[in-house]
Formats: sequence, C-alpha cells, structure tokens
Amino acid sequence: MTAPTVRRVYEGRVVKLNVETFALPNGGSATIEVVRHPGAAAVVPLTARGTVLLIRQFRHAAGGFIVEVPAGKLDDGEIPETCARRELQEEAGVLAGELVRLGSILTTPGFTDEVIHLFLARELSPAVQALEADEVLTVEEVDWARAVKMCVDGELRDAKSICAILLADAFLRGNHG
Repeated sequence: MTAPTVRRVYEGRVVKLNVETFALPNGGSATIEVVRHPGAAAVVPLTARGTVLLIRQFRHAAGGFIVEVPAGKLDDGEIPETCARRELQEEAGVLAGELVRLGSILTTPGFTDEVIHLFLARELSPAVQALEADEVLTVEEVDWARAVKMCVDGELRDAKSICAILLADAFLRGNHG
C-alpha cells in the first residue's frame, strides 16, 4: 500500500483536520476528512461509600450541560495515567490512591483517530479543584447502582462515560478480561 496523501485544512488547539486520500484493501481508493486528536483519558472516581463522582459540565457543542466522568485531552507526550490523575484532581477535586486501567475506546472511527483511555479510581482523597477558564461544572455524588442505571436508561448520554462506567461495573463484578 502507498502512503496516503494528506492535505491539512485546519490546525487548532485541540484537533487537526485533514483531507486524506488513501488506498483501500480492496484495491480502490477513498478521500475523507479526518479529525486528528491527541487522545484523552477518562476516569470513574469511586468513593469508599460506593458512590461515584460525576461532573455536570457545560458543553457548548452538546447544547448545554451534560453529565460525564472527569476527562481531558492528553498533553504532548503525556501518558494516559498521568492525564487521568490530573483531570481527576482538576475537575473532581480528588486524588486517587489506586488507578485501574479499564481499556480504551475509539470514539468515532469513521472520521477521527481519537482514543480515550478509561480508568477506575479508588482510594480517593480530597484535593484542590483547579478548573480551567472554559470549564463550568459541578461535582455530583451518585449512588453506584444509579450511575449504572443512568447509562442503561439514557439519562447519561456521554459515550466515554457510559463505556467507562459499564466497564468499571464489569470489573467490580469480576467480569473482565
């Protein structure tokens, strides 16, 4: 296979947008827009009381406030665990004594290479919350069973959060690989 032809259309603070022409495995070719993203980490903060700390955050692209787990973009050269710990402190105001890797997801592989690394945080201790200028959020403590139900009944719609909570639930039940 030959290397794809790439034309950079836009480069911003978070993403790069390319138009890429490439060979297909069947011998054909295709041209698509591809959003290049550095990746992210998302973390499910589970308290000793069996509750989870969820974030109710304003998301302009989603049209208002949504409920999600703490998460953020990987900085240049940053490993996912470091990002997860940073976002946990910045957004939820807690530190994790234990961080369990749950896996990773491709958010929308039809047009972006974004990978979000998912973690479960336990043994939480208080820390100073450090929101960025564009972060408007509150932290809500939710019973674990209710958080899982929120994923299943559509009350929680953020994909990374649904995946992280359901993978954490499987891990906690011993149903993991």
